[in-house]
Amino acid sequence: MSLGSFVVYLLIAAICGAVGQSLAGYSLGGCFVSAVVGLIGAYLGTWIAGEFGFPEFWVLRIGGEAFPVIWAVLGSALFAFGVGLVTRRRR
Repeated sequence: MSLGSFVVYLLIAAICGAVGQSLAGYSLGGCFVSAVVGLIGAYLGTWIAGEFGFPEFWVLRIGGEAFPVIWAVLGSALFAFGVGLVTRRRR
């Protein structure tokens, strides 16, 4: 994977992470954190889809690597929701 492909990969991960955080209703941080949440969400979402036998759809190929957009958004939302539950302050 070239440097340009990696930058595009991180940009798409950041967008998916930001959308996932918006769906969860909990923001974990800025652009870099959204990229990390997007990458974690892609891994988590793909793993969950594989466990339940769901098909991969809307997969982007970047530099020979696959990035599952829908599963990244859903995985990011689950991850952000879980972190939000753990770190939410009690009144």
